[in-house]
Amino acid sequence: MTGESFTGKRIAVVGLGISNLALARYLAHRGADLTLCDQKSLEEMGDRKPAILQLAEMGARLRLGSRYLEGLWEFEEAYLTPGMKKYLPEIERARASGTKISTEAQLFLSLVKAKTIGVTGSAGKTTTSTLIGDVLSKSGRNTYVGGNIGQPLIEVVDDIPENAYVVLELSSFQLELMEKSPNTALVLNVTLDHMDVHRNRAEYVAAKTRIFSFQKEGDLAIFNGDDTTTAAMALEARARVALFSRRREVSGDGAFLRGSSAIVRLGGVEREVFDVGRLLIPGPHNVENALAASICLIDAGIKPAYIAEVLSEFRGVEHRIEFVRELEGVRYYNDSIATTPDRTAAALYTLAQPIVLIAGGSDKNLPYDRLGEVIVKRVHTLITMGHTAEKIEEAVRRALSSGEGKEQISIRRSRDLGEAVTLARRLAPPGASVVLSPASASFDAFSNYKERGKLFKRLVLEL
Repeated sequence: MTGESFTGKRIAVVGLGISNLALARYLAHRGADLTLCDQKSLEEMGDRKPAILQLAEMGARLRLGSRYLEGLWEFEEAYLTPGMKKYLPEIERARASGTKISTEAQLFLSLVKAKTIGVTGSAGKTTTSTLIGDVLSKSGRNTYVGGNIGQPLIEVVDDIPENAYVVLELSSFQLELMEKSPNTALVLNVTLDHMDVHRNRAEYVAAKTRIFSFQKEGDLAIFNGDDTTTAAMALEARARVALFSRRREVSGDGAFLRGSSAIVRLGGVEREVFDVGRLLIPGPHNVENALAASICLIDAGIKPAYIAEVLSEFRGVEHRIEFVRELEGVRYYNDSIATTPDRTAAALYTLAQPIVLIAGGSDKNLPYDRLGEVIVKRVHTLITMGHTAEKIEEAVRRALSSGEGKEQISIRRSRDLGEAVTLARRLAPPGASVVLSPASASFDAFSNYKERGKLFKRLVLEL
C-alpha cells in the first residue's frame, strides 16, 4: 500500500460525519492507533452506525457521548470535523499540550501530488467548483472534484496521479486550520456566515484568507474585484493575482465584461471566452462565478471556445435556484442552499416578479435587516416557517416602517414546509415565481439543506 504510514500514531478523529469517517478508514488502513470521538451515542448515529462498527472491528476505540472530548490532549494528532468550534476548552488544552490539531481537508492537501484548485466564498462555491470540474473533465483532463461536495477524496489520495486536477470546494470550517494552500485559489465573495461557529467576522474572514496565505509565487490567486473584502485580500497575496469584475474592466490580469462578452486577460493576452446571453444559469452572481471559473480554466490551458460550449449547456447545481416545475403559469424554484440572508437576497434579485418567498429555519445568529429591505422591494407574499420566522417577519416590518419600498406586503406563518407549499400555491398570483430560499439553516426540521430541498421538490411535484 502506497502513501504515508501512520503506524502506531495515537490519533483521535473527532466528529463522525461523512468526511471524517472516510478519514478514519484511511488512517486505520495505514496502521494508526485510532480513537473515534463523537458527542452522539452509537444508537444516535443512524446510517453511520455500520461504518463505525466496522472501524471498531479494525481496532478503533470508541469515545462517544457527552464526554467525547475528555483526554483529547493525550493524542499525538486530532482531526476535527468541519463546523466544529475550534476554541473549545478541551481543544485549547490539547493544542497547548502539543497535540497537532488538523482536519481531513488539510491532510488531503498535504498528501495529494496533483495540481489543486480551491474555491471558497460565502456563496457560489459549489456552482463554481462544479463548473470548473465539468469543463476540465469534458476537455479530457483527469479530474477529481471534492472538498465540501461529492465524496471525500482522502481515501483515494494515494491513487490520484500527478498530472490530474483536483477541484476542492473549501468552506471556512475547512480552511481555518489550513497550513497549505491550493495551487490555484478562488475567493468569490465574503459576507457574514457561520456566526454560530465563528466568534466574529474577523475570525471568519481570517479563515477565508488561508486559501491563499501559503501559496508560492508561481501559484494563482483569483479574487472578486467588486467585493471590498476580497479586493483587499488581493493585496496580501504572494502568488500571481487576477481579479474578476462584472461592473468594470480590471487592470492587469483578470476577467471582465466588454458589452455582453466575457474577456479574460492573462499575461497581457486578452481572450473572448463567452457571451453572457448564452448562460443558462440565472442571475448576476452566476456571471461572476463564470468569470472566476474562466480565469482558472484559461490558466489551465483550456481553449475559450470549449469553455463557452460547456457554459452554454451548464444548468447549475441542485438546490441552487433550481427550477422544479411550472404549474398554472407559476414557476417553482428550489433554493434550499440559501442558508444565509445574503444568499436569499441574491435569489430575490435573480427571479422574475411577482415573487412568493418561503423562508425560515434554524438560527445561525445572522442579521436579517438587509434581507427585510430586499423582501419589501421584491416580494409579493412572504411565507415564514421555523425558528427564524419571527426574526424575518420583524425585519420586514422594520423595513416597512422605515418607508423602504412598498407600503405593505402579505406575510403568512406556516407550521411546516408542507403547509408553506400549500399556501404558496393558493396565494401566488398569475406569472409568479415561488421560491424556497430559507435564509436559514435546516437543522430545526431536517438533517441538512439537501433533505429540505428534496422534500420541497416532492411537495411541488405532487401539487
